Amino acid sequence: MTAQLRRKTIINDPVHGFITIPNRLVFDLINHPWFQRLRRIKQLGLTEQVYPGAIHTRFHHALGAMHLMTLALDNLRAKGHYIWDAEYEAALAAILLHDIGHGPFSHALETALLEKVHHEDISLLMIERLNEQMDGALSLALQIFKGSYPRKFFHQLVSSQLDMDRLDYLQRDSFFTGVQEGAINPERIIKMLDVADDKLVVAEKGIYSIENFLVARRLMYWQVYLHKTTVSTEQMLIQAIRRARKLFAEGKPVFASPALRLFFETSVSWEVFISHEKYAEAFALLDDHDIWACIKMWQYESDAVLSRLSNMLLNRKLYKVRMGDEKIPEAEIKAERKKWAQELGISLADAEYFVTYGRLTNAAYQPKDEGILIATRRGELKDVAEASDLPNIKALSKIVKKYFLCHPK
Repeated sequence: MTAQLRRKTIINDPVHGFITIPNRLVFDLINHPWFQRLRRIKQLGLTEQVYPGAIHTRFHHALGAMHLMTLALDNLRAKGHYIWDAEYEAALAAILLHDIGHGPFSHALETALLEKVHHEDISLLMIERLNEQMDGALSLALQIFKGSYPRKFFHQLVSSQLDMDRLDYLQRDSFFTGVQEGAINPERIIKMLDVADDKLVVAEKGIYSIENFLVARRLMYWQVYLHKTTVSTEQMLIQAIRRARKLFAEGKPVFASPALRLFFETSVSWEVFISHEKYAEAFALLDDHDIWACIKMWQYESDAVLSRLSNMLLNRKLYKVRMGDEKIPEAEIKAERKKWAQELGISLADAEYFVTYGRLTNAAYQPKDEGILIATRRGELKDVAEASDLPNIKALSKIVKKYFLCHPK
């Protein structure tokens, strides 16, 4: 181990305490420009408009998830499950890189910049490219990430209903927003993990921690991730991006960084993204700062719609949001757009940027995908919804839908 690595083996994290960088591979991945980019992408996008403390980044989260993975692997080893050093290292790399494909503002602009391209697909592509750069050092990590590695519980630790990703972001997001209802005890849950029939399971005595985890996740969705003010701000940002792209399409280019300009000039589908190296290279340069720089410049644009949207965002003049269980009638949407077209002195077509609508879904637990298994004292494996004596755990598997309508105040 080099002197440089010895000097940088410890990171002080406000949520988990001291995090150790265990090996050279992890050290090199953390210092790669693509991973360093995550320092400039907020974990919760625009949620700081509601909770001012929510300024933590994807970089924080990835390190935290990696730390929890070390605890989980050490726990499984202590319980007699043989884990090769190569598997240990690969699992850490897989969880460390699980969010490397996120774009600016995390989920907020996931479909606004690219055409139906999800960050998981971009993460996989970027890990594959990193693997080429590192002469195959991530081959095993790729198998774990994709779920093709024969020992399936490794993939479950990276991506499942009870993975290290969720354990970190729930605790971290609760900490930085101050929403105590979302607080969980990830170390307690990890202590209860085991492997049976090559599946990740939880000891029966840990069932109450799992119940708390699921309830906390549901509450965090409504209080943080789908908070109406966050929805409002994200809608405004999406409409500003839509307007900028429209102006580019009409031959009226507006200010944009070189990397961002590439995605404004062309509608980039997944097929286009993987076919041309320049798009992946440009995406790896994008972060929140590209977008904020644009918003600051766009407030001075001659286009009234883009200028107004940007000014409203910068000065937190956010849309009002109406949310309910019933789908918004089309007649109500049209009436609202007509009203604001007159109010703002713009065309009915342009009013679509100021009156938006959509649907939100909240599913705290989805057992049909791959449930959380409880290992009973009798040696049986039961889904947590079946093993729990709380009726609301079954209710949490129901997908709750809400519909929203946004418009200026």
